[in-house]
Amino acid sequence: MSGNRRVMLTPAYVLHQHDWRETSRVVEIFSHEHGRIGLVARGVRRAKSPWRAVLRPFQALLLSWSGGGELATLTGAETAGATHVLSGPGLMSGFYMNELLLRLLPRRDPQPELYRQYSKALARLMHATAPALRVFEKQLLSALGYGLNLEREAVSGQPLRVDAIYRYELEHGPVPAAETTGNGLYISGAALVALALEDLSQTEQLHEARKLLRGALERLLGERPLRTRAVMRAFERSSKAPPDGLTEVAR
Repeated sequence: MSGNRRVMLTPAYVLHQHDWRETSRVVEIFSHEHGRIGLVARGVRRAKSPWRAVLRPFQALLLSWSGGGELATLTGAETAGATHVLSGPGLMSGFYMNELLLRLLPRRDPQPELYRQYSKALARLMHATAPALRVFEKQLLSALGYGLNLEREAVSGQPLRVDAIYRYELEHGPVPAAETTGNGLYISGAALVALALEDLSQTEQLHEARKLLRGALERLLGERPLRTRAVMRAFERSSKAPPDGLTEVAR
């Protein structure tokens, strides 16, 4: 995006926003056609701004903007359907997905399929928080070019066996545990197949998939921790127990 290019009413979600100057905000969005974009919403903090009640996370939007450079200027915003009403585990999980996109997606890199999967994940968060998170993490890794090998053994190329245990090497894939030594990320063939099929209804397979996906994401995130995880760890350290299910985000 360069010069005075204008974008009109494209589907998007708000990922994050922060105050900018006296009356404005910088709004980070994830759009269907243009990927992650930074926008300046001028005057949005004024009491009479029509955008104040529109620029909310998890609300499907139609946004317009103009200009290029690091930040474009928001010129229009309207809702495009019902808000995904999230609470408890679903709310924290939604913010977790937003933070992953902010940290890992480069700006102006169109990801239309990932956008559709993000929208589907938001709807699923209202019912099945942990499975929705794991599936989205898997899809995000694939979109970034770091998709997991969930179909064949890394060395032999043979199909995975659901009755086998594997040591998962992030650079290559699953290696039968009997052929490895030492510490590592061990996971059952059944869990790998379940993740490939995006059917994580079994609790043990869900937990195994979480460990694998967490390891793969941490390799990309580096040493700077996610804020959403820090929030949940603070809950866990406090005398008040976190709402049921939120520990799925913190771990």
